[in-house]
Amino acid sequence: MEEVEWMQRRPNPEDLRVGLISWAGSYLTYEPYKNMVTTTAKGLGRRQTWEILVSNEHETQAVVRLRSFQGLYLLCEADGSLRYDRPRTSHHGCFLLRFHRNGKWTLQCIISGRYLESDGHDVFCNSRVLSAYHMWTPRPALHAHVVLYSPFNHCYARADSTAGRVWVDAPVPCLGECGFLLHFQDGCYHLETSTHCFLSHLDQLVSQPSSQTAFHMQVRPGGVVALSDGEGGMLYAQGPRLLLGLGSNPRRGEEWFILQHCPTWVSLRAKTRKFLSVVYDDEVYAASEHLTPMSLFQFESDNDRSILQLRSANGCYLAQRRHRTVLANGHRQECDTFLRMHWNCGRIILQSPNGRFLGIAPNSLLIASATIPGPSEEFGIRLANRPFLALRGRYGYVGISSGHDLMQCNMDQPDCIHLLPCRQGIYHFQAQGGSFWSITSFGTFRPWGKFALNFCIELQGSNLLTVLAPNGFYMRSDRSGTLLADSEDITKECIWEF
Repeated sequence: MEEVEWMQRRPNPEDLRVGLISWAGSYLTYEPYKNMVTTTAKGLGRRQTWEILVSNEHETQAVVRLRSFQGLYLLCEADGSLRYDRPRTSHHGCFLLRFHRNGKWTLQCIISGRYLESDGHDVFCNSRVLSAYHMWTPRPALHAHVVLYSPFNHCYARADSTAGRVWVDAPVPCLGECGFLLHFQDGCYHLETSTHCFLSHLDQLVSQPSSQTAFHMQVRPGGVVALSDGEGGMLYAQGPRLLLGLGSNPRRGEEWFILQHCPTWVSLRAKTRKFLSVVYDDEVYAASEHLTPMSLFQFESDNDRSILQLRSANGCYLAQRRHRTVLANGHRQECDTFLRMHWNCGRIILQSPNGRFLGIAPNSLLIASATIPGPSEEFGIRLANRPFLALRGRYGYVGISSGHDLMQCNMDQPDCIHLLPCRQGIYHFQAQGGSFWSITSFGTFRPWGKFALNFCIELQGSNLLTVLAPNGFYMRSDRSGTLLADSEDITKECIWEF
């Protein structure tokens, strides 16, 4: 497997989405009921998220359109007013996006030549003379749990808690230490590792965020970012071991990383309690008592929540082959790699394209043989690279607010939910302080329980899941901002991005 092939050729839609922060610290927001655009919101939500559609890009500028979640575009009218609708001509809604050295963006209407600006409330395009009021700070709108890929080195960043360093040396991001939480505060970013340490300007991991862990970010469409200390130092991999640290002389392109949502890796365990593992290059057996890199599979499910692909660390997908065998030698577009998933109390059942269910043969080989699934066709599944969850729903992240004693679901930043595996698919939820999640008789949650409760997690997509709470109802986000567990069925508000 060539390491560069692990990266997807095209960015995901979420990699193209940003929030735009005005000079006043408020976000560019579309108002669906008024057909207008304002800058009144103080946080990044769905109405503050814009997809940057690029038609022509160079090093310092690009021609773009801004599209909202509803599929409508930011449009500049002849009188300088802004609204969002569908373009009437080929250039209507096109802006010249310029990337400035301080990390700011400016957006100039292609037709009128006027710059997008805000007075702190309203948005308009009136002036052709550039000023500070025309500067916008881009904030990536993808989920806060991310991986950093270096196209220059063809590797991912990896935190080493033992050495207190971050290296750019992981060809495949299958381990939890490749994931980082991206915290946005006061216009800067803090990188938190899976062990809750922070990357500092001294190239070391420290226990608390501070001004020494704050990085400025330059953003390009498609999730391409560069991090700096704001004083001329750029973050890039250095030395023979590729230590991620600040320097002033990167080679061309060495400082740029691709920021992506942390992928989901899982382990699968058969009824015999042996892990599914790839051996002999592409054969899959349930024969390993210990978890190894070849026992990990990337969980990919993009469009249909019930259709799944499992990608091995060898870069290939599980695929049904002759004589009902299942091998890890498939390619992304092959129809034989698409499996249908069914859930049974936290255990997963996999159905091959020919309708037969995956199970384990007497010689421990993975095959697709059974026409009716039984215990031998059920697999225990566990998140392999997620020691914690950061959940985002329709109204924001799940977290604790200083003004509430109940868990909220409309936060701008996530609070980590530590996962304590109990049984296959069953976890205990632990708050950051060490206490457990508790549930009230009203289906609300508090983060300071003394006893561990069982939560059942079922994956619904590449980075989507549902949570069956201890009271037997699905956990959902509520418009009021309070996290609830009161849904008998899986609705849109029950789907969590993680």
